[in-house]
Amino acid sequence: MLTIKNLLHQYRAGRTTVRRRLTELYRAASEAPAGIWISLISEAQLEQYLARLERLSPDSLPLYGIPFAVKDNIDLAGIPTTAACPAYAYTPERSARVVELLVEAGAVPLGKTNMDQFATGLVGGRSPYGVTPNRLAPGYVAGGSSSGSAAALAHGLCSFSLGTDTAGSGRIPAAFNELVGVKPSRGLLSTRGVVPACRTLDCVSIFALTLEDAEILLEATAEFDPEDAYSRAAPKVNPLPRRWKFGVPRDEELEFFGNCAYRDAFSRAVRRMEAAGGKRVTIDFAPFLAAARLLYEGPWVFERYAAVGGFIESHPGAALPVIETIITPGQTPHPSEVFRGMYRLQECKAKADAELAKVDLLLTPTAGTIYRIGEVEADPIRLNSNLGYYTNYMNLLDYAALAIPAARAGKLPFGVTLVGRAFDDGRLLEAARRFRLAEPYTVAVCGAHLAGMPLHSELEELGACFLGSAETAPRYRMYALEKGSVPKPALLRTEKDGTSFYVELYELSENAFARFAARIPPPLGLGMLELRDGSRVLGFIGETVAAECGRDISGFSDWRAYIRTCTKSEWKADSHAETNAV
Repeated sequence: MLTIKNLLHQYRAGRTTVRRRLTELYRAASEAPAGIWISLISEAQLEQYLARLERLSPDSLPLYGIPFAVKDNIDLAGIPTTAACPAYAYTPERSARVVELLVEAGAVPLGKTNMDQFATGLVGGRSPYGVTPNRLAPGYVAGGSSSGSAAALAHGLCSFSLGTDTAGSGRIPAAFNELVGVKPSRGLLSTRGVVPACRTLDCVSIFALTLEDAEILLEATAEFDPEDAYSRAAPKVNPLPRRWKFGVPRDEELEFFGNCAYRDAFSRAVRRMEAAGGKRVTIDFAPFLAAARLLYEGPWVFERYAAVGGFIESHPGAALPVIETIITPGQTPHPSEVFRGMYRLQECKAKADAELAKVDLLLTPTAGTIYRIGEVEADPIRLNSNLGYYTNYMNLLDYAALAIPAARAGKLPFGVTLVGRAFDDGRLLEAARRFRLAEPYTVAVCGAHLAGMPLHSELEELGACFLGSAETAPRYRMYALEKGSVPKPALLRTEKDGTSFYVELYELSENAFARFAARIPPPLGLGMLELRDGSRVLGFIGETVAAECGRDISGFSDWRAYIRTCTKSEWKADSHAETNAV
């Protein structure tokens, strides 16, 4: 894994050299799938970076030899900046300030990445350089507008990457690629050398593989820039308290656009945050949503015109049709609408701030769903707008955000966003660490803990969440252990004559799992069960002695079917009389 910590350890231990590692990655980048990069640095430029680093010790710089990718609306000296519009291209003599800071710390930029043109989109397909591929979910959008930066990291081509985030462009790709996405407080990172989308709202964002890397990179890049009129010095902020609260929108304000798997995944994330020590508080999300609508329905859409509208009008056909439609609307409202928009935003912020004051942070989905590429191509504006449901308000309300991966929604990537006040960036990282440590356990049960069976109440008392039913791979045999007041089955793996068995999957917090596991009697134990789809989960397996003392009931393929053949007196007992069963 190309984390900063791992790569630095390899350099400092002499296990590899900066030349060997970066040459390998440069070659891999040049052979990467289409749609990730717009341009790479030249071999001569790479040599300049390598020559400088080889004169230094790996211990001398905090980011010595760490490779990164740069979104192509962020200047990198000597490399064209296109903002995904070839006719707009220019070659800067100086890098953006955030890039300068990273290079000074020893990091090496490998190239410029693909993006939704002029940073206008959340899908990763609005580019003449092609649709960015989603490594984790082929056929689905990679998220935008910082699509190539996220994809380069997800494809193992660098250790971190830079994006921008005005309306969610640094968070949606993080969610769809299972990355950490830092949307810093406005002005915390310099935007000097960045092609603006909405100058008053733009942020440079960071994609990282781990929370630790995100913290290192934030520390390296958070600097007041006197040459950036929108730069702000970070005040001192108190750490996240030991007892803390997190806000969640009301159920009727949560929107998943028909994606039940995403809804279930968010419910699990909320329980996980509670297991991490947070107290859930329901908040009114309406003022946040009202502010979000102002981004494209209010005067701020004309800030995009101020950035590149003149270029688009003077270069007919240079911009993609969907981008031109968004940035150059047909009608111009009366100038007084700018002030009405500002008044409305201030009203929304006052109400949103009051809701945020009730808690230490908010927890929301990063996106309410994920779409297939074909779906977005057929309905580009509406579906793109849906992806911004939980993101568009953030910079308008001057909040910090941190997008982190959560448990998958079925087989699709899913992430949540932690939202805090301006300059609460460090508090959000701390909350994310607590969330990570509270990772739940998924357990497969196949006997007396199944729904409707005598000991199912134990799972309910432990707060277990039902995830669904499944079948084991056809590599097991089942034996009925009938001693005790409640019969129970034992699964034994076999290399021949195996059968599939019905199981139910439950999610348990770390504490609940420990209490549950402590009750397991011999000859039962915990082990990895293989499911029919090839995945593996924790489940109850038997010792080989179970085959000697138990009855082979493999022909039933379902413990409940076997139980139905028994008389009630044989198996039904007070569920509190025995707690050691599967």
